[in-house]
Amino acid sequence: MFRLDIIRARKAAAIRAGIQEILGKKYSDLLPLDKQAPILLKPNLNSNMNALTGNTTDLRLVGAVIEFLKDAGYSDITIGEGTNSGFYRSNINVISRLMVDKLADHYGVAVKDLNYSERVLIDFEDGITAGVARECVEAAMLINMPKVKTHFENGMSVCLKNLMGCLVGQENKKKVHQSLAKNILNINRSLKPHLHIVDGLISMEGLGPTRGTPVNTGFIMLGTDPYLIDLACSKAARFDYRKVRTLKLAEELGLLTEKHRRFVDELDLEAITRTFKKPVANPLVSFVHSPKRQKYFLAVRNTRFFTYLASTRTFGYLLFRSGLRQDNFIPSEMRFDGFIFHAEQCRSGCTRCKDYCPIGLNLPEQIEKRDSGCIGCQYCYLVCPTRAIEFRGTLGFMSDQLKQYDTITRKVTE
Repeated sequence: MFRLDIIRARKAAAIRAGIQEILGKKYSDLLPLDKQAPILLKPNLNSNMNALTGNTTDLRLVGAVIEFLKDAGYSDITIGEGTNSGFYRSNINVISRLMVDKLADHYGVAVKDLNYSERVLIDFEDGITAGVARECVEAAMLINMPKVKTHFENGMSVCLKNLMGCLVGQENKKKVHQSLAKNILNINRSLKPHLHIVDGLISMEGLGPTRGTPVNTGFIMLGTDPYLIDLACSKAARFDYRKVRTLKLAEELGLLTEKHRRFVDELDLEAITRTFKKPVANPLVSFVHSPKRQKYFLAVRNTRFFTYLASTRTFGYLLFRSGLRQDNFIPSEMRFDGFIFHAEQCRSGCTRCKDYCPIGLNLPEQIEKRDSGCIGCQYCYLVCPTRAIEFRGTLGFMSDQLKQYDTITRKVTE
């Protein structure tokens, strides 16, 4: 029997309340009997882009799930993700840049970069094996927490594709692309999360997963079948599921069935439905990443010489500018020294900063207090419509992100 639930929420308080209610009433049977059993939360931390851009899993949702689990008495909780291999190769700590480690400290839970985990081998296509993190295999409860976004290679990225982050290091992630859709399904055959909690609060449309545009979709989707959930998300985005490579292949293999399609056809998703812009890449990227030609590109990309070139700042930037690389791996770190609050600019009755705070601070009253417990996630700073919150410190990598998203994140979070 299929299980699927939707929470409509935009504010932090509504996210917490919705998670507490739905998980407590409808999914408590999935929880381990042993309160000391290991529970792993697997968010999508694809890059160092703030969740409000539509790229990564919202810390408000991660925090709400942790609060539910801790209230239920569970003590062994880990946030785990094997972040984008380009950042890993460039020695950039995405978990730290997104303040996920600070969130973990706030709640007293562990955090783990799965790129450095012990491997458990699983089967890929053509007799190849790849290593997934042992934590994902041995968790008494694995909770998959993907982001809803378009993806220029796969069409969309939700539950199925998010498990790529369970692979250990660049060498194992590279193997997926030798047969992208098939190997994503191979990961899902080997790793079967007990629960999927999808972040559709701020989604991404257009040229995702990194160069798209955020859209305020305002929902969380929960369930146990990743094929069903991905199909439902494609319907909510008015996206032809046959253009999603993993879903098309799953249908051909009988993993996505007529029962899935009938169930989703009968779902009333009108309240969360909007037409997503499609991930249309430039002609060069479309040519190179065509399934017919990608193996030849991979043969070149995986050579030592190309790997060396790609690691240099000049050639790496050329790849980024051409669109062949979605991410720009900026080495300079952000230094956050706190905020300055300009009360005279604050709009009366606006609660935006409080609505987006992942740890529930009393904002704007606590914005300037250094002992407030602020984790430095920048959510309040990025959503303030009147720019009454001033950043203190050095923006570093965030300056590049602000050039593209500063205005739109303030607008899309209205």
